[in-house]
Formats: sequence, C-alpha cells, structure tokens
Amino acid sequence: MMTKSLSIIIPAWNEQKTIAKTLTKYLNYFANEYQLEIIVVMDGCTDHTYDIVKSFSIKNPQIKPITFTKKLGKGGGIIKGFEVARGDIISFTDADGSTSPEELHQMIENMDDADVVIGSRWLDDSIIITKESLPRRIASRSFNLLIRILFNLPFKDTQCGAKIFKRYVIVNIINDLELTNFAFDVDLIYQINKNGYIIHEVPITWSHDSFSELAVAKAVPSMLLSIVGLRVKNTPYWNLIPKWISKPIFNRVKNI
Repeated sequence: MMTKSLSIIIPAWNEQKTIAKTLTKYLNYFANEYQLEIIVVMDGCTDHTYDIVKSFSIKNPQIKPITFTKKLGKGGGIIKGFEVARGDIISFTDADGSTSPEELHQMIENMDDADVVIGSRWLDDSIIITKESLPRRIASRSFNLLIRILFNLPFKDTQCGAKIFKRYVIVNIINDLELTNFAFDVDLIYQINKNGYIIHEVPITWSHDSFSELAVAKAVPSMLLSIVGLRVKNTPYWNLIPKWISKPIFNRVKNI
C-alpha cells in the first residue's frame, strides 16, 4: 500500500543518547518514498535533546520539533503531535529506535483492509532482537493481561510503541482521549475499538534499547491507577456519582 503523505510522531523525553540515530534512520528510509514529516514532541526535556533535534530540522525540513517546558506525559506529547500531523497516514514510534523504519513500512503495507495497525512483541511470529529486562517483561505481560480482562480487548500487546492510523481515525477520536501518561495506548486503542474501526495486530521485529528512560517501578503503579479509573468511568454506574465528586477523582488518577 502506498500513501501520499506520512506523519511520524516521536515523543521524546531526555533522549539525547538515541534521538540522532533514530532520526537519521527514519529520514534515510522514508524521505524519498513519502511526503514525510517527522514530528518530535519534546516533553519537558532537561538534556540536549532539543538542540540535537533543532540541528536536524535546520538541514532537514521534514523534521518538525515541538517542545514543552512542562512535562505532558507520553500520551500528552502524542496528542500534541496528532493535533499538528498532516499526513494521510499518521503513526507514532519510540524515540529509542526500538522499531526500525523497515518494520514501520511493513506495517503500512498491512493497512489495505484495516483502519489501524499496531505492532506486537508477543505474537508467535514476533522477533525480539534485544530483550527487555525480566522485570519489564513481567510487568508488560501482566499489564496486558489486565487490559484484556478490564476492557475486553483481544490484543496481546497494547503497549508496543509502533502504531499506524489512517488519518480519519485520529480526527474522529482525538477529542475522546483522556489519558496522557504511559497508559495512553490503552485509552487510544479502547476508543478506536469502541468506535468500530478495524484494528490489525501484526508481529514485529523489535529491539529494546537500554538507554530508554522509563523506570518501570515508577510507571506501573500510575498506569494501573489510570486504567482502573478509565474502566470505572466507562461503566453505567459512573453517571450515578455526582460530578462534583467523580470529576476531581478521575482528573486526579488519569494523568498521574
């Protein structure tokens, strides 16, 4: 499948060790094949990530840096990227380059009869080149099992940082997105699935980068609180709670 234009959103927080390599790979692979924009959303970075991305953008107009001094969270950064993306196909991927451009392109090729394609590390044909640590793998699999139970989603890996969308999907659901932390992917897939769009989960070749800044011990509790809040909010009983009680509670847990 070919498309006229492609937007790649890369949320980045203190990725000075990896961002140059990632941008180089994506530029070299996609620049001559698509009308390309790479939107790097820098989320409260305190290192030299912005300087590196800005330097790339001067020489490569396909690179569009967006920076925020206040930390938005992974989901908050991606939503900001969605708001400015102009591609027929909109995607996002991790700043550490865990998903190669070849894999992202293969996902685009799988979009013919789907509205959304999500990469998965846990399908039978998935290939993990560099594995995550055992605690991260346990946390990931346990979290996904909980998501499948709570939201009745059939997907084995909601958290893989490689997802592709036809533009109209994002346009139609962006205002329904509520989570902005690392549980954002769950909210995104839940809203897309609830609206009846076709989602294909495909095996991916994936390599964990040890420079990734996500601290599992810190992220998991907040993600759990957020998804439980999202699940409760999407039950009939939620509307029985007075808004002066329910709204502050959800606002407190959704973006921890």
